[in-house]
Amino acid sequence: MNAQELRDKSAEQLKDQLAELKKEAFNLRFQQATGQLESTARMRTVKRDVARVKTILNEKAAAAAGDA
Repeated sequence: MNAQELRDKSAEQLKDQLAELKKEAFNLRFQQATGQLESTARMRTVKRDVARVKTILNEKAAAAAGDA
């Protein structure tokens, strides 16, 4: 997922995606702790996607505050 795709989504869609990514990160951490994790690189990409979504949400919030 890239930042441009995220900027095209609404704030509500981004919040839903953030919740899904956080669930996935939790499940990946659980799999790692139990030794069942297949791809450790997936943890890195999920963490970066979470950060990317949060950044876009903050940008949208700042833009909304600037308009008001």
